[in-house]
Amino acid sequence: MLYRLAADALVVLHLCFILLALFGGLMVLWRHRALFIHLPALAWGLAVEGLHLQCPLTDWENHLRRAAGDAGYPSGFIEHYLWPLIYPAGLTPQIQLWLGAALLAINLGIYAYVLRHLARRHHE
Repeated sequence: MLYRLAADALVVLHLCFILLALFGGLMVLWRHRALFIHLPALAWGLAVEGLHLQCPLTDWENHLRRAAGDAGYPSGFIEHYLWPLIYPAGLTPQIQLWLGAALLAINLGIYAYVLRHLARRHHE
């Protein structure tokens, strides 16, 4: 039971990390030092999507699920938990590249706003 609970907690952590990579730039508006947390998360998210890497959190979760007596799952976190909520079909490398491009575009927009905001504040 503890392994299953740990695996479930890891799923929540994994989702929080994905949200950090996607929207963490908004934290930079609030606290500029959040940049040091967000940029590495963003870089990792872009690497995972662009290079089709398997996130180590997925492996860790599968290990915990197998230790709990469950089968684990063969695909990644996004394919297993999030993708079925949005699309019934599987995740392809092409779609993964589009997700990475969306991640980059969202954060470029956020950081452009942050830089304009900081430049305005500096000139005042």
